[in-house]
Amino acid sequence: MKDALQSQLFGQVKKQLNPEESLGFIVSDLLSISMDAAYRRIRLETPLTIQETKKLCTHYNISFDTLIQLSEGNVLFNYTPLELYDFSLENYLEGILQGFTRLRALKDPKAYLTINNVHFFQALNFPQLIRFRLYFWAQTHLLIPSYQNAKFKHEKISEKAFDLGRQILQSYNQIETVEILDIDMMKGFLRQILYYLDTQMFEDPSYAIFLVERVEALLAHYQNQISVGKKYMFGTEPPAQGNHLEVFVNDTINTDATFLYENDGMNGVYLTHNIMSYLHTTDEAYVRDTKSIIDRQISNSSKISETNLKQRTTYFNELGKMVSEFKNQVETLINR
Repeated sequence: MKDALQSQLFGQVKKQLNPEESLGFIVSDLLSISMDAAYRRIRLETPLTIQETKKLCTHYNISFDTLIQLSEGNVLFNYTPLELYDFSLENYLEGILQGFTRLRALKDPKAYLTINNVHFFQALNFPQLIRFRLYFWAQTHLLIPSYQNAKFKHEKISEKAFDLGRQILQSYNQIETVEILDIDMMKGFLRQILYYLDTQMFEDPSYAIFLVERVEALLAHYQNQISVGKKYMFGTEPPAQGNHLEVFVNDTINTDATFLYENDGMNGVYLTHNIMSYLHTTDEAYVRDTKSIIDRQISNSSKISETNLKQRTTYFNELGKMVSEFKNQVETLINR
């Protein structure tokens, strides 16, 4: 392996280590070699083998194609193929938590989110919304056999799923975020509720009302967080410091849901695809281009966090009217 590439690879690994971790010890342990052999590789005195390079890249989620700059315009994404997807609420949440665990290991990470329908992380304050969202995805879009011909039931979320959701929410709350909303946030989710009700897919139709009311609670809680510029769990008080939240409203439509994270050295992007699956890349050129687009969106959007009370109130009043209209439609369908 060329010295420059080997040096760059070790540099990428080092960026992901905690301050108390030793690069030499990590390389020695991961490659099953002595400390002396590890440091010879770190000092570029001994070249890494192909298998050693593969181990380091795989373990630390580093794109070898990016390291060698294979060709401009090609980007390597990580994702879970549908045929390998063991679908359950718990497995889905575990995958997201793993991503947040890696993110929190970075020094002072900051994230940028564009929301084009459901604010997934805020919805974790109300787990029933997440359960319905994933159920709808599994049955209607993925067509998972075990979900077919089964009506949606009001069931208690498992203790494991609740705990995983709680950990994800805590991680999200502890990271500074800049969030860009569009004018139709949650509209698609409400349409899914109405669709299930209209096709008689609720075991208890009145549960549709409960879900709509959870959406109302979500929007109220999110508005409170935006007003103080701090993230905190539903039912608790805003923190005195940290957890900064900066929110902008895009007067048009966010065409995708993007999660871009950055710190001093390790940057990356998560994109939703196939409705609720997600792609991940640390390709520098792609991340840079994505950040430039987000910056342009921000420059063309209105800030509603902490300041601009009038526009913030108007925005959430319009969302409230939308929810009320859907609630009326739900009630009409239940009573017909």
